[in-house]
Amino acid sequence: MTAIDTITLAAAAAAAGAVNAVAGGGTMLTFPTLLLVGTPATVANATSTLALVIGTAGSLFGYRRQIAAVRPWLRRFVPVSLIGGLLGGILLTCTGEKIFANMVPFLLLFATILFLAQGPFRRFAGLSDKGGPVSPHHHTVWAAVLFQFFVALYGGYFGAGIGILMLASLGFLGLTDIHEMNALKTILGSLINLVAAAWFIWAGLIEWPKAVVMTGGALVGYYLGAHFSQRIPQSRVRQIITAIGFTISAVMFYKQFVR
Repeated sequence: MTAIDTITLAAAAAAAGAVNAVAGGGTMLTFPTLLLVGTPATVANATSTLALVIGTAGSLFGYRRQIAAVRPWLRRFVPVSLIGGLLGGILLTCTGEKIFANMVPFLLLFATILFLAQGPFRRFAGLSDKGGPVSPHHHTVWAAVLFQFFVALYGGYFGAGIGILMLASLGFLGLTDIHEMNALKTILGSLINLVAAAWFIWAGLIEWPKAVVMTGGALVGYYLGAHFSQRIPQSRVRQIITAIGFTISAVMFYKQFVR
């Protein structure tokens, strides 16, 4: 790597960490940057995943005060996140990326619209829109668990935007505290990427010098994003998340179908 490559990769990883701490979609910064510095696509995907999952430690520390509140949800979502993430990583090494790449813009756009429509949906479904404990219907919970499995499967394969998908699902469950939702999303996303990254390491897909540089940048970005996002009013954080979702969707539609 040249000095310019090193600075570019570190900056992209820091920006991706901050974006992931708020809403997700940081892969859309790290993956293209790795391609820009001459990394093969599959190796770029694997290296990006490893760098961002290690960097998640900074975000988890930033959300440490919210972890206790979301702990009851972990036993429902952790198993399917681990299984789905591993299967997604295996799928990447066994198949091409074209089908999933073509689905990415539609998934991101759909998830952003869902996230934007959470308030009206909760009122229509009779879910609580107040803070405190939430007790959704049994079938609603199991539908969210199944949805989380497919999010994890996609996340292990490519991963761009899984945070937005998870936030949409958590909103439909009735969770209303955006910072607690971000904490739960961050934990689950880190587990998805952890098992996928372990598979990528075993398969020999990691370009280690670039992974080390990006990990350092991601650690800084994750921590700053998690820390400062909690100082912003929840309504503003929701606006930022929605803007990120529509922006990434537009970029992906252009990349896949126009360029």
